[in-house]
Amino acid sequence: MISREPTLERLATAKSLLLDPFGLDETHLAKALGEIRAHRVDEADLYFQYTRSEGWSLEEGIVKTGSFSIDQGVGVRAVSGEKTAFAYSDDISEASLLDAARTVRTIGAGGAGRVKVAPRKVAGSRSLYGGVDPISSLDSTAKVQLLERMEKMARARDSRIKQVMAGLASEYDVVLVARADGTIAADIRPLVRMSVTVIAEQDGRREMGSGGGGGRFGLAYFDGARIESYVSDAVTAALTNLESRPAPAGEMTVVLGPGWPGILLHEAVGHGLEGDFNRKGSSAFSGRVGQRVAARGVTVLDDGTIADRRGSLNVDDEGNTTQRNVLIEDGILRGYIQDSLNARLMGVAPTGNGRRESYAHIPMPRMTNTYMLGGERNPAEIVASIKKGLYATNFGGGQVDITSGKFVFSASEAFWVENGKILYPVKGATIVGNGPDALTRVSMIGNDMKLDTGVGTCGKEGQSVPVGVGQPTLRIDGLTVGGTA
Repeated sequence: MISREPTLERLATAKSLLLDPFGLDETHLAKALGEIRAHRVDEADLYFQYTRSEGWSLEEGIVKTGSFSIDQGVGVRAVSGEKTAFAYSDDISEASLLDAARTVRTIGAGGAGRVKVAPRKVAGSRSLYGGVDPISSLDSTAKVQLLERMEKMARARDSRIKQVMAGLASEYDVVLVARADGTIAADIRPLVRMSVTVIAEQDGRREMGSGGGGGRFGLAYFDGARIESYVSDAVTAALTNLESRPAPAGEMTVVLGPGWPGILLHEAVGHGLEGDFNRKGSSAFSGRVGQRVAARGVTVLDDGTIADRRGSLNVDDEGNTTQRNVLIEDGILRGYIQDSLNARLMGVAPTGNGRRESYAHIPMPRMTNTYMLGGERNPAEIVASIKKGLYATNFGGGQVDITSGKFVFSASEAFWVENGKILYPVKGATIVGNGPDALTRVSMIGNDMKLDTGVGTCGKEGQSVPVGVGQPTLRIDGLTVGGTA
């Protein structure tokens, strides 16, 4: 049997789902792009998408809900200068394609003259994950049994666990991108996620804990050991919070644990390094490339090339190959993450970060997997260095103001430390600070860099996309903690 190169295999699969059933081929795509380029535009693209998704949820020992959906359509975009014209349709046909093309081309000046046919070129690609359809990787009975198994594990861990909620989600996403410069690209993106939330009760007090993970693979990933780790995380968090006391408030040393606490880095720093905010001068990091923006030893990357990760992509949603982008190196700002539009206007190359929620949305610069590299310090040594302060190992919600860099985050699992000793868990701690300023206050970096388990979803301007975060244990001096004590 002769197999095709993975990039060509993905392209063939995308055509079979998105073009062939509707009587379309690449000549029709070229015709639609030619209609747009009959006016003077800087960029134009077509984004076809087919998505099949399924979800199951368990509560009170019963799988109460199940869902299944199929969505498909095409988005047509033209860009002139800073302006974007966009149209989309769930009707994939030559007529709707040409109608959308004629609509969006009005953004550009007329009379471009004779349109030259751009030479066809298949975009460079990676093979970061397989083209498996996770929905069909297990039958419905097996999926229900996974959730029931998780529920039984959680209740068996401790008699104080009174409620268990579990969920399993699968998605099979196929995209095809055709650009006016002749580039054509495709990707097949599996995505799965398992989650568990437990409620523990003791002496009339109820507390919650959660766990879970996932990535770009099939459901076989969720074996017994994996499920056990998710349950352990959830149960441990809930039982820890049963013992928590009100959090002290004030300015203090804060140590962040590894892995998911990188969500603070994602929000407080990552968004501020997206190209659109910096092109417009609205980010606290605008115009600071080449300057010191963080303490020595702080190196921050956005990397869309990590195999099987939730935030990774073979190509971005503009057909550009994803990259390992060094944003901050040893405290020095090296660059921003870019889509095609903002890269062109800033005179730099795209970084493979053009992302959109679906065919019904325009692309913009978005993070993939954003994390800080590890240092040389032992994590236990970092915690032991705290005279009086907070050790935060998990986070809930948070928000950031891009212009000022100010952020507020709530710690869902944290501990009060005195003289290097963890004394007791605390509840109600909120961490307040300024992203660029906080980076300069990093005084110790652990050697335990860890990525999150695969649960992150990032929102921006009404669009949600899957992302990853990560970091080592970090000591940050002089952060403000809002507490309840």
